[in-house]
Amino acid sequence: MHEVALCNSLVGLIQDQQRQRGFRRVNRVIVEVGVLGHVDPHALDFAFDVESKDSPAEGAVLEIREIEGRAWCMDCSNLVTILKRGDPCPGCGGFAMIVEQGDELRLKELEVI
Repeated sequence: MHEVALCNSLVGLIQDQQRQRGFRRVNRVIVEVGVLGHVDPHALDFAFDVESKDSPAEGAVLEIREIEGRAWCMDCSNLVTILKRGDPCPGCGGFAMIVEQGDELRLKELEVI
């Protein structure tokens, strides 16, 4: 379960921001997760609860926003939406795809006090 390591890094980023900005605690954490990134949102939510204990993010709500997968099809020269890596182009059926979006994991916003 690599979500634990991801959340450990996320809590580290939050602690860095606390040192830089001086807030007391975090009420809400918004992350963007690409559907192609092999991150299970349920596992991420669970891991965040565990990893945020005794940190400024303990008890914070984790809001996960999914980012759709998009790829450039080299066969038909179109930017298309894909659900997972290895999917064919929904337009032409080709497999020569270059992923443009959907494998991100990004800390987008913190709601702090």
